[in-house]
Amino acid sequence: MKGGIILQQYNNQNQISQPVMTEPPSFISNKDLLYLKDAMSWELLAMKKCFHASQQCLNPRLKQAIEQAGMMHQRHYQTLLRHVDPNKTLP
Repeated sequence: MKGGIILQQYNNQNQISQPVMTEPPSFISNKDLLYLKDAMSWELLAMKKCFHASQQCLNPRLKQAIEQAGMMHQRHYQTLLRHVDPNKTLP
């Protein structure tokens, strides 16, 4: 147990604090764009899986929870899309 405490103290003392952005950068690097595309793909896939699962679900409470999760993923997708192209949004 003592070794775990020492390791935890070591990690807390040697963490490098990152500056916090107050607004998004004026440009998106290629690396950032690739990350955003990946994140959008993950959100779109999760949204589709939730839609499919909700169509198969017979329990109304579970169906509603799955639909809410799908809507959350849709909101995340739309947020990422606005960062990539502010002129595009889903209805």
